[in-house]
Amino acid sequence: MTIRKQPRRTTVAAALPLLFAMPVALSADEGADKVRAHLVGYEEVPTLSSDGSASFRARIAKDEHSFDWELNYTGLTGVTQAHIHFAARAINGPIVIWLCSNLGNGPPGTPLCPPSPATVTGTAHPADVTAGADLLGIHAGDLGRMIDAIRAGAAYANVHTTARPGGEVRGQIHSHDDD
Repeated sequence: MTIRKQPRRTTVAAALPLLFAMPVALSADEGADKVRAHLVGYEEVPTLSSDGSASFRARIAKDEHSFDWELNYTGLTGVTQAHIHFAARAINGPIVIWLCSNLGNGPPGTPLCPPSPATVTGTAHPADVTAGADLLGIHAGDLGRMIDAIRAGAAYANVHTTARPGGEVRGQIHSHDDD
């Protein structure tokens, strides 16, 4: 068996286009924080057992003027609404951002919650931050403060059902780095 060595110049020349392409490939997500939550009944307050579960994922824009989100849920019957609340783990807190509602009680433009299993997506903007946490320091329209709360682990996603109007599955939102 014969092994041929390539000259160093050939190897470096072949790698140069890859080196220049890397910053372009990395810059698409540069500065964008990714957060998520796994929602189960055991995270509810008070804790409950549920056959349902959900996942919440979001990508915070680099300029922090919005975040794209996706909520997936399964095993739930009669989903009525879903939100992001402001509170630490094991504490119930006020609704700050609506994800979906079938009750007609959300802000204008709130999408309907489809039957389970389902995926709901959207983009949160400052106008989507309600006054629900006003007395706690997050005022209507203050997406920056809500993003700070999400990064600090002081926000949770919650899905409510007809059987469990106070919430059936819940999960604290955290950064991907927290795993």
